[in-house]
Amino acid sequence: MAVVTVGHMSSTPASPATAAPAPGPTPGSPAAVPRPASPAALVREFHRAFGLDVRDAPTQVSAELAAHRGELLAEEAAEVAEVSVTGPLDRLAHELADVVYVAYGTALVHGIDLDAVIAEIHRSNMTKLGPDGQVARRADGKVLKGEHYEAPDVAAVLRRQGWRPGGGTAA
Repeated sequence: MAVVTVGHMSSTPASPATAAPAPGPTPGSPAAVPRPASPAALVREFHRAFGLDVRDAPTQVSAELAAHRGELLAEEAAEVAEVSVTGPLDRLAHELADVVYVAYGTALVHGIDLDAVIAEIHRSNMTKLGPDGQVARRADGKVLKGEHYEAPDVAAVLRRQGWRPGGGTAA
């Protein structure tokens, strides 16, 4: 429930410094809806609540756990592929969110800060734009890498998170 403070009645007009505060947003309006936590924080909460793996630094996991996470991702991706052609938009949104949720869970199981990796992928993807502002595209619309493209350095991102190639985490 929203609480609105109302100023007192007075026979003299209120100055800007003493005027009653403006009422808050109308319940149900976009401004009244609290901003959700990041996907990473939400999935971390889920994993902790249900006793699932949570690692704080990039780590190799068992082949069994890695295979399980891969199967979960494949299931979700298949559902997106199916519903993107045959389903209604609300179902597509649901399945896309499930893919993101499972991807963040897989990153969490491996101790990867996926937001930092996504930022590096984004940085790299933005280099596909030529200095002249031109975009090269395939016939199907896919954006292509131009001569100024810089590949993402995901290994550097993981090293900043404490990863040591060929092993566990940095000491």
